[in-house]
Amino acid sequence: MRKRLLHFIMIFCSAAAFAQAIYDGPHLLYDGGKAWVKSVNNGIATAIEVKDKKVEVKFENSNLDFSVPLRKNLKNEPSVFRQPKKMFVVSDLEGQFEGFRAILLANKVIDKEYNWIYGKGHLVICGDLFDRGSSVTEIMWLLYKLEVLAKKSGGYVHTILGNHDIMNLSGDLRYLHPKYLESSKLMGVDYMSLFSTNSELGRWLRTKNTIEKIGENLCMHAGVSPVINELGYSVKEINELSRPFYDQVKRLKGVGDQKVDPFFIGKSSLFWYRGYFIEPKATEAEVNNTLELFKVNRIIAGHTIIEGNVAFYYGGKVLGVDVNRHKGDHQAAVYENGKWFAVDDKGKSRTIKFQ
Repeated sequence: MRKRLLHFIMIFCSAAAFAQAIYDGPHLLYDGGKAWVKSVNNGIATAIEVKDKKVEVKFENSNLDFSVPLRKNLKNEPSVFRQPKKMFVVSDLEGQFEGFRAILLANKVIDKEYNWIYGKGHLVICGDLFDRGSSVTEIMWLLYKLEVLAKKSGGYVHTILGNHDIMNLSGDLRYLHPKYLESSKLMGVDYMSLFSTNSELGRWLRTKNTIEKIGENLCMHAGVSPVINELGYSVKEINELSRPFYDQVKRLKGVGDQKVDPFFIGKSSLFWYRGYFIEPKATEAEVNNTLELFKVNRIIAGHTIIEGNVAFYYGGKVLGVDVNRHKGDHQAAVYENGKWFAVDDKGKSRTIKFQ
């Protein structure tokens, strides 16, 4: 309880410190057959009818600004991919834009102009764009932009949803940085409308998956519990069943009598499971069962910060990638030339240890 109280005090003090210099957006909203871009720049809200085919993302530090071409169509992501030669894996970004940008720059995934320079490599985000941090919107627009640029080079950006993403889409705002409620008031809109089906970012988020099979790797936010294994669904089936309920978690019964409940509700769900990292831990047999069911060699998960991450568990069968970005620990797991290693935001690399 004391830790939670201190957490909220820190957030509110942080919000007060820049209350006069709020930056948020852009938010592209559809209303009455028109499209509007709403933003807050230096505490001043604007609403402009969309004329251009791009939006501008602005920061208090203008050196971070970038533009994003808008897409004509948004399609649901595939669930299964071939093994790429290069992978760059992070999780739990939680509004930490500058740290995310720094690690991408230091490891030549992007350049300073936000161009994709990772070639045919795949950038994988294992959940949690939302909450705690103050640059959530900016991270989403950067990923939206990089998805297109990566594909042009033969690469790919995978944005897999985590518990904080689902929480925000379904109205659970307990960890939301107070800046966002203030900015929505300034724009004259309800916060929930910013990520609804009448918004570009809301539509984009709903195209994302809860779990993906990328070559020999099974990637998700938290983990795959024995409860999920017992259902016997494929990766594609899990995503197809889950997608309609991203913004309706509060309506689920949570008693296991709906086939989608196990994906969202309880400690055994895809978004909340911690069994690879803390007690009661999954057994070796349970981990092996997951690998066999999904025909992969490795599980990659975020959600649970463990000292020593990025690290291997269960003899390399599980890769934990969650680190405390709010305390400046910006690391990623990288696969290249058939080997895994960890990198940081200074470009330094290390061997991934076995826990």
